[in-house]
Amino acid sequence: MTLNGKTAVITGSNSGIGLGVARELAKAGADVVLNSFTDTPEDHALAQSIADEFGVKARYISADMSNGEACRALIEQAGVCDILVNNAGIQHVAAIDEFPTDKWDAIIAINMSSAFHTTAAALPKMRAAGWGRVINIASAHGLTASPFKSAYVAAKHGVVGLTKVTALETAEEDITANAICPGYVLTPLVEAQIPDTMEKYGMDRETVIREVLLERQPSKAFATVEQLGGTCVFLASDAAAQMTGTTLSIDGGWTAL
Repeated sequence: MTLNGKTAVITGSNSGIGLGVARELAKAGADVVLNSFTDTPEDHALAQSIADEFGVKARYISADMSNGEACRALIEQAGVCDILVNNAGIQHVAAIDEFPTDKWDAIIAINMSSAFHTTAAALPKMRAAGWGRVINIASAHGLTASPFKSAYVAAKHGVVGLTKVTALETAEEDITANAICPGYVLTPLVEAQIPDTMEKYGMDRETVIREVLLERQPSKAFATVEQLGGTCVFLASDAAAQMTGTTLSIDGGWTAL
C-alpha cells in the first residue's frame, strides 16, 4: 500500500499515537505534517528525523487544538491535506457533579470540536484535489462508556457521530471518513503510569497490566501505535475506498463484551 504523492496532516502528533501514525504514513510514502501546541526545536527536529528516515517531506506546525481558528489555520498553513488524521486529545477523570467546568470545556474542544474545525477546512482542499481521507481517532469510549469519564466519553461519541455525517456528505465523492476506536494503547504516557500503579496496588508489572490497566480488554494485551498507524495506512489506501462512515475497533475484544 503506497501513499506516494499524498500529504497527511496528523493533529497531536509529536508523541504517542499521533507520532506512531505519522511514522507509519511516512513509511508508506506520504509526506506528513506533525502538530502539537508546543513549538520547540525538538518538535521541528522530530519532523526532520522522519523526513530523513523515510525519504519524505515532513514538517511541524504548532497549533492549539482548543482554538477553532487555530485548527483551521493549521490546515491552511499545511497547504495540502489529502489525508487528515484527527488525533489530538486530553483526559480528565472525575464524577459528573465534581467535574471541573474548565476541564469539560477543554476536553470537548480538543477531543471533538477540533475535528470539526479541521475537517471543515480540509474538505474544500480534498474536493479540489478529487480525493481525500478523513480518519478520526475515536476510542472504545466512542462506542461504550466508563464511569468518571463524562467529558471524554461524550467527546468520543461525538467524534463517531461527526465521522458518520462527514461520510454521508461526501458519499458520492472520492472522499471517505472513518473512525478508529482503540482500546488501551501502550504509549509513553501509559508506560509512565505503570510504576506508580504497581506501588499503589502492591502488584508486579505483569499483574498491574493484566488486572488493572487491561481489566476491560479481553486480549490482556495493549494495542500498539504501529498497529493504529497501519490501520490508518489501510484506510487511506485503495483497498478501503468503499469503507466510509464506519468504526474500526482495535481494542482486544473490549466492545465485544
